[in-house]
Amino acid sequence: MPRQFNTAGPCQPDIHYMLAPAARVPGVRAMVEGRHYFVLHAQRQVGKTTALLALARELTSEGQFAAVTVSCETGTPFEDLERAIPAMLGAWRGRANAFLPPELRPPPWPVSEPAAAIRDALEAWSLACPRPLVVFLDEVDGLAPEVLGSVLRQLRDGHVNRPEGFPWSLGLIGLRDLKDYVVTSGGTGRSGAGSPFNISAGSLTMQSFTRDEVGELYAQHTAETGQVFAEGVVDRAWDLTRGQPWLVNALAREATTVLVPDRTEAVTVAHINDAKETLVRRRDTHLQSLASRLREDRVRRIIQPLMAGEPLPAVSEDDLAYVMELGLIRLGEGQVLQIANPMYSDAFPRALANTIEVSLPAATHPWLDSAGRLDLDRLLAGFLAFWRQHGEPLMGASPYHEIAPHLVLMAWLHRVCNGGGSLDREFAAGTGRMDLNLRYGDVRLGIELKVWRDGRRDPLAEGITQIDAYLSRIGVATGWLVVFDRRTGQPPIEERTTAEAITTPAGHAVTVVRG
Repeated sequence: MPRQFNTAGPCQPDIHYMLAPAARVPGVRAMVEGRHYFVLHAQRQVGKTTALLALARELTSEGQFAAVTVSCETGTPFEDLERAIPAMLGAWRGRANAFLPPELRPPPWPVSEPAAAIRDALEAWSLACPRPLVVFLDEVDGLAPEVLGSVLRQLRDGHVNRPEGFPWSLGLIGLRDLKDYVVTSGGTGRSGAGSPFNISAGSLTMQSFTRDEVGELYAQHTAETGQVFAEGVVDRAWDLTRGQPWLVNALAREATTVLVPDRTEAVTVAHINDAKETLVRRRDTHLQSLASRLREDRVRRIIQPLMAGEPLPAVSEDDLAYVMELGLIRLGEGQVLQIANPMYSDAFPRALANTIEVSLPAATHPWLDSAGRLDLDRLLAGFLAFWRQHGEPLMGASPYHEIAPHLVLMAWLHRVCNGGGSLDREFAAGTGRMDLNLRYGDVRLGIELKVWRDGRRDPLAEGITQIDAYLSRIGVATGWLVVFDRRTGQPPIEERTTAEAITTPAGHAVTVVRG
């Protein structure tokens, strides 16, 4: 039976397409061989657990070490040591029994107080094991602060006894870098004396796939099934995902198992685009878990101005690093801060606009002609009527106040797209705008969103220049330039909403909407 693209849990080489996992974390072997304790951090579902399970097997099979990846996840529901520590130790024994030969498995855990049980267990295991012990602690940063602080202090206390009386090498594996462990567990700062884990020799990270690695992964499917990916598919998958491993696999899985199950039919760029739309609308666990972070204050402080195209306010270095480590944002060309990839750029506004979207009134202004084709005049009339009547109250449902009008407009456009269209979004910090690309059959509409705020001048002139450049770049002749007037003391929306057709200096047909 051919292998499959994996979107659930660690990859297993006999049933999943996968890249050589150990090669994706090359620095870890050097840390192990150097007898170091270290941190490996990377965004969720990027392949950390897969790589470390494989590396642990490899190290053990070579005969020099007893290496195992264990999880702290069973301790995460508990706030207290008395319940968290026994839950973790029980899971560690189960993992060791599953992955290690009998002679390398741990002895019965010593009877100890929870505040010393981790240290005593690892000490007993190290003393009993005929080989140097290597332990990778996965999901450690999910522990409650009190539990995490105790675990780190116990590791620090036992560290001096290595390699005979404590693990030869140990890695903490999670989403966050060491500095966040220190803050979460009650330490005093990045590397001060109060740090519960000042024994770390270094902090490693794990990158997303390169464009060539996306091609290598997809080529495995072709080699095993004969189904080809048409020209442009790998590039499109890379463009949409920027190599995020879960997204890369999810696109291919949706395309090959749902959209094109016939192995004699090629997967095309259109199939990848359809797969993207399905995944974003369905909001599978990966996208949902990231979207839930958007309501955290430290995330909101960065994502909200970024989506609005505004410069970032004075945010802490720790908050910025935290949001980057979650995999929500990245530095693009010219060191411009932007959402990590286009699929997240679609998924995050949808998640933020969800409450607004389900509150929308039933459509009373159909935007399709008798042939089912999108009629741009009807679309404009429908939006203006909707905005005048419902824009103000719906903005009150927005979780991000600064982009409330953007979210209301996008929620309305989602309803349009649900009939068979798609909506692409572009935004980045400091650009002063949000760009939307509406596709419905063969009809396309470029939309640029600007905000007129207190103390600022009318953004119309700048907006015309920007939408000219945007429409030229995406190859669309028609667009809307929407200017949301957020200045205080303005008339109600139903009175100030207007639309004016203009021809831009570059010859594009643009409707300027003010509201």
